Amino acid sequence: MSAAVRILGIDPGFRLTGYGLIDTNGQQSVYVAHGSIKNTSADPAERLRNIFREIRAVIAKYQPDELSVEKVFVARNADSALKLGQARSAAICASFDADLPVHEYAPRLMKQSITGRGSADKEQVQHMVRVLLSYDGKLTLDESDALGLALCHAHTRAISLLMQGANDGVTAR
Repeated sequence: MSAAVRILGIDPGFRLTGYGLIDTNGQQSVYVAHGSIKNTSADPAERLRNIFREIRAVIAKYQPDELSVEKVFVARNADSALKLGQARSAAICASFDADLPVHEYAPRLMKQSITGRGSADKEQVQHMVRVLLSYDGKLTLDESDALGLALCHAHTRAISLLMQGANDGVTAR
């Protein structure tokens, strides 16, 4: 069994940013913490500053090894996509002092990884996150998405390490 790695998942949002932390050893993932960063200021710069500060504080408190964050997707509203991108950037920049590797996952891939369906709704993700982490406490949808991103990375990371180990055993001709 490999050493545990702490993963911070972030579901960025301009009004509400969810975060969740898990420890994983490649075979089992364990819940560590979760929370939300609420932005009530009307000033966009203050909202971004708040996300940056709060994520930096979470990193300082929990000392994650890796960061998993949702990729920006463009839906119908370009303005919303731009705001999401700014919130995401503020969260990623907060990790720079800790020099964390950043891994990005599309929402559809995270849902597929957690529920088996890329079109799953947020409630289905929330249910499966609770099941996978044996967690029965309170979780908002943003917090469960953040934990889902951390779990998605844990699954992807484990498969990548297995493939790397398999490739290390193959000799070139």
